[in-house]
Amino acid sequence: MTKDVNITIKTVQKADEEQDTTELFTVGKFNKGRDKFTVSYDESEATGFEGCTVKLEITENMVTMTRFGEKVMTNLMIEKGRKHHCHYGTPYGDFIVGITADEIRSELTGKGGDIYLKYTIDINSSFMSENEMSINIKECGGNTAQERNFNEQ
Repeated sequence: MTKDVNITIKTVQKADEEQDTTELFTVGKFNKGRDKFTVSYDESEATGFEGCTVKLEITENMVTMTRFGEKVMTNLMIEKGRKHHCHYGTPYGDFIVGITADEIRSELTGKGGDIYLKYTIDINSSFMSENEMSINIKECGGNTAQERNFNEQ
């Protein structure tokens, strides 16, 4: 069952002794499956990807982020202890990035919760940045019988 949720995403990107922090507040959809959680939301003009949808699939060991829209398609796989070469699409062109996760923590339940990712990005094996991402998911609305059933699964 899919639920409406409030999503807060905070990212910290460190490169060349500089640090950039961003925070995004949005609404989206949340689903608890048998072996994974799925979160999706629409991008806004503030992110530079207006018209795109982001889908996160969270399992015990990996987070997959897919961004798709009219002008871009991105598929990033973040898995602790393993490097993935991933397609990163932008309105200006596409390229392949390497992603290696140092830490993944998921404290999700049927009601929402927190996800923390710490990972490194490289392009053509050249270091680009160290990244940290914290995602908080909170359910919207009341406490209907349907929501109670979802939370008990």
